[in-house]
Amino acid sequence: MDDTPARAVATRVASLGGVVRPTRLVLEGHSRHRITQALDRGLVVRVVRGWIAVPDADAHLVAAARTGVVLSCVTAAERLGLWVAERPDRPHVAYPGRGRVREPAAVVHWHRPIVPRHPDLLEDEIENVLLTVAACQPYEKARALWESALNKKAVDLSHLRRLPWNGAARRLVHEVSPWADSGLETLVIVRLRWLGLPIRTQIWIAGHRVDFLIGERLVLQVDGGHHVGAQRTEDIRHDAELMLLGYHVIRVGYDQVMHHWPEVQERIMHAVAQGLHRA
Repeated sequence: MDDTPARAVATRVASLGGVVRPTRLVLEGHSRHRITQALDRGLVVRVVRGWIAVPDADAHLVAAARTGVVLSCVTAAERLGLWVAERPDRPHVAYPGRGRVREPAAVVHWHRPIVPRHPDLLEDEIENVLLTVAACQPYEKARALWESALNKKAVDLSHLRRLPWNGAARRLVHEVSPWADSGLETLVIVRLRWLGLPIRTQIWIAGHRVDFLIGERLVLQVDGGHHVGAQRTEDIRHDAELMLLGYHVIRVGYDQVMHHWPEVQERIMHAVAQGLHRA
């Protein structure tokens, strides 16, 4: 028996992300008989009533279809390649506004979406992702993620400002900018803005970029895991050159910024108290 039509069904399911509603395939011209053939041959599997998938489909999408939710918040953001401060211990999902949720092992967000959710989608629109992030995450982490979305051009700021936000998102949409290259930049600037000093990021001094320039002369460098070997040697050389030019350098690790911020802030406060930020 020719299984070409059944394979065509499986190919189309894979091209649509691996998990789809059979009704969508029917609307595209695939007969229910062909879909049944694909199921009988194991080319696709039934996830739950109303959803089918290819056997190697994304586990998160399969779970979303099975439990009646859509991927959202930090889980969807991470899948989009946006900056997320910490990977959650459970997936974050949203109630799609129809049917019932089948007790997923996840954090469920029940907010009304700002962009209507199409019933065929298992991952939230970026605007809905940002809405759930704003309500779920602390301000600075939510802002870092929003600015990551803007920097990566996942969404446009002027578009966001035309939407009817509420709650924490209403504040964020008027404070975020697309210029932060990483979530870490956002966190540092938000945490130090109370100083009332200008803070510039990723600017060139003595032939290299510095992470942060506080005031006129105080440099804050944040090392990641790659600052070893030749990179570390170059960092030491550049620090020395900066100091010879009259700059003062505070160098800390990524973990210190993320998990030991009070220690980092105290160093900066004492440097500012001594006037090391002034020319």
